[in-house]
Amino acid sequence: MEAFQALMVDRTQNDFKLALQELRLEDLPEGEVTIRVRYSGINYKDALACSPAGRVVRKYPMVPGIDLAGTVAASADPRYRVGDEVLVTSYELGTGHYGGFAAYARVPADWVVPLPQGLTHREAMALGTAGFTAALSIHRLESNGLAPEQGPVLVRGATGGVGSAAVSMLAALGYEVDASTGKSADHAYLRELGAQRIVPREELTPALPKPLGPEHWAGAVDPVGGEGLAYVFSRLRYGGSVALSGLTGGAEVAATVYPFILRGVNVLGIDSVYCPSALRRQLWERLAGELKPLRLEETVHREVTLDGVAEAAAEVLAGKVRGRVLVRHEA
Repeated sequence: MEAFQALMVDRTQNDFKLALQELRLEDLPEGEVTIRVRYSGINYKDALACSPAGRVVRKYPMVPGIDLAGTVAASADPRYRVGDEVLVTSYELGTGHYGGFAAYARVPADWVVPLPQGLTHREAMALGTAGFTAALSIHRLESNGLAPEQGPVLVRGATGGVGSAAVSMLAALGYEVDASTGKSADHAYLRELGAQRIVPREELTPALPKPLGPEHWAGAVDPVGGEGLAYVFSRLRYGGSVALSGLTGGAEVAATVYPFILRGVNVLGIDSVYCPSALRRQLWERLAGELKPLRLEETVHREVTLDGVAEAAAEVLAGKVRGRVLVRHEA
């Protein structure tokens, strides 16, 4: 077939390059399912992959993009037929295996999820790994006993991809949501998504933090980590849990053991990359139903084509993006 566009990142000992290139199907890596990509999205990991400072790509050259949604163009696996609508998120996509920032992708069949009824390609990518991570966080919190009547739930980094989705999902499920952000201009946006209280970022980093403070939150969704997490531990109610999925605020946490041994606080590690296939499909069905944000479109910051990915990725790293940036692939 004719060549198609792909955004390729390459690194040598002395150089880093991010540029559009032309590929052919024979250039794609091995896999049972070839997909005509319609939409992808820019996650924080994608922004790192597009940056010389990022260290998430495992081998070069690489097509970034850890999310994609599209139509099966060819399949050697009986589970998928030409014309099927599908999505793929995480695994090695975009870091060790050519990803979604190309008009076509070829992937292992076990990575593929049928597009659930109730989601379009665009909506699936408005959720993407960020929305899936939010859904997985809520699933883990609920499996650990969280329920709306137990008290407010804190969402840190609430204007980001994971945070925006979590605020909207939790509010739709009937939870009282406290949304934490350092962006004062976005308070109205968070209230539109369903937040009942805005918690300024600095409130989570008091000058003289105590090992234990008054009990307040029944749970927390945290894609931030770093400074502030210890304070969240100290304010959780007895038996409360934090679903921890990220480190945009740093990897180090200066905490004491007191919340864990005196209040039974739990840390739930959230890994969306290698989440088992059965649970992955279950959660995508929920994302097409009860967890589908009522204001999903409002979480879309903007939409770009491949030639706008580099600029948008830089904005993501600089913290200038509210919600999701979608990547539309031309027909």
